Amino acid sequence: MTTTPATDAPGRYLLRPARADDLGALERLASASAIGITSLRTELAGQLERSTQSFASAADDASGEEHYLFVLEDLGAGGRLIGTAGIAASAGFNDRFYSYRNEFIVQASAALGARNRIHTLHLCHDLTGVTLLTGFHIDAAYADTLAPQLLSRGRLMFIAGSPQRFAPRIAAENPGLADDAGQCPFWDAVGRRFFDMDYPQAERRSGGRSPKAWIAELMPQSPLYVPLLPEQAQWALGQLHPVGELPFQILMDEGFDGDTYLNIFDGGPTAEGRVQMLKTVARRRTCTARSGPAACDGTGASARVTEPWHLLSAGDGEEFRATVLSMRDEPQLDAATAAALNWRPGMSVHVARLDAVGGEPEVEASPLPCLPDAPEGGEAQRPVWGRP
Repeated sequence: MTTTPATDAPGRYLLRPARADDLGALERLASASAIGITSLRTELAGQLERSTQSFASAADDASGEEHYLFVLEDLGAGGRLIGTAGIAASAGFNDRFYSYRNEFIVQASAALGARNRIHTLHLCHDLTGVTLLTGFHIDAAYADTLAPQLLSRGRLMFIAGSPQRFAPRIAAENPGLADDAGQCPFWDAVGRRFFDMDYPQAERRSGGRSPKAWIAELMPQSPLYVPLLPEQAQWALGQLHPVGELPFQILMDEGFDGDTYLNIFDGGPTAEGRVQMLKTVARRRTCTARSGPAACDGTGASARVTEPWHLLSAGDGEEFRATVLSMRDEPQLDAATAAALNWRPGMSVHVARLDAVGGEPEVEASPLPCLPDAPEGGEAQRPVWGRP
């Protein structure tokens, strides 16, 4: 039996659409971002405005141009914003979306009795039009809690609830190897040969990870023979930056494939899959919630958690909300959780069992206040981030 981290009280975390008044908190989160991902730092006000319009749009009128930005709150710390993640309805909506596709070619000589199997990279736009998970950022202090599970998988609950807004196929770029000085083995071996700029400059020029057709226009269209690349660049292919490991692991557990495509910037793996085949989507079911007592006893300590953890979502569009609860068959919502979800008696909710968190589902939570004070002072911790 495993002890649940003190922060993992039922209903403690809330995933919701980002609002204009989240700008300050998002700027603070963005200021801690590492080199190699600029999507959060680029035109935040514009991103918020575009996201607000996307959530407000009717699902039947979705054009594919929409981009949805979510934020994650810690209700146990006074609603502090601890993470953000997004969804682009259609990758490369205004242009083609480029990736490298891993392939192997076989060359043989009967005269010499030789046969070679050679790894090659083919520039392609196979993923144009797929739904793209974007901009995963979370405070590192929450990396070992349920918070990143909700931040990543909660988006799949939204997609499953509004399938007409999205494509049947889904992808997520993941950060490849780059150091704090901006040195990137794959970019230095390939991209830099055709552009007079270093890796961070290329990131800023693109305005984030997705709009990169300008690079593909000048890159060689012929296959890249991997054995001809420098050894360091070969080793970096498909490798994750350490801070991308957490979101990538979540995607792999969901059922994404991470072996076929690579990002053309840094050679990091681009995960892809079919929406209906993903674990959260396949497990999602509709049920009726009921009102119940808070998950705290009379002393303010958390109640014993004896049932499996589930993702729970309610509402659609700009009213979408999601959290994590412990339940067996039907969810029971206390007054605080119901208010956070904008749930009223009689409303249906959607749940999906969450089993990707370490330990047995039946655990006993350590006593903690239902709403403890936020951590005092200190600088913001470097977030765990990734493109998914």
